[in-house]
Amino acid sequence: MIRRLLLVAGLMVAATCPARAADWTMDAGASRLEFAATFEGAVAPGVFREFDARMRFDADRPAEGRLDVTIVVKSADMNSADINKAIGGAEWFDFARFPQAAFVATDIRTTGAGRYLARGTLSLKGVQSPVEVPFTWAATGDTARMDGEFVVKRGAFGIGTGEWVATRVIGADVKLKFTVRLRKRA
Repeated sequence: MIRRLLLVAGLMVAATCPARAADWTMDAGASRLEFAATFEGAVAPGVFREFDARMRFDADRPAEGRLDVTIVVKSADMNSADINKAIGGAEWFDFARFPQAAFVATDIRTTGAGRYLARGTLSLKGVQSPVEVPFTWAATGDTARMDGEFVVKRGAFGIGTGEWVATRVIGADVKLKFTVRLRKRA
């Protein structure tokens, strides 16, 4: 009888405690972070080869979520050794002084079925600025996939200084596109 009462009490307590959002870690081999600038009106694509995303997320309670992304900026690859060398300089990303970028969002909202918006702070080249990142989320068991794209104004972060501040040759907008595969942490 006491055992039964303890079991019922335990179930009642569990029912009144909200479920906690799951912790997710990125599968680096199956994830991709691309960027695209424009050069004289033509798309100039690139990819960040090293980045990491960690997330606390429950699709039914996105407001309890958190997204942390770190990017090894020097892993930027525009498929040209000369361009890769140039973008590492002080006028562009300044790899030596700012080897990493980060995005942290603690405000995640539903925007539609399977669609969300992460509002947070992007830290890039010593500048912190609010950024909104829309994404889709699809989870099956212990795996999930998030996809999205958004635009960053390069000038807001001092990307392209000196003669490169003007946007006639290199456009003002840089589109970032991502596919991130995640696994639920045990």
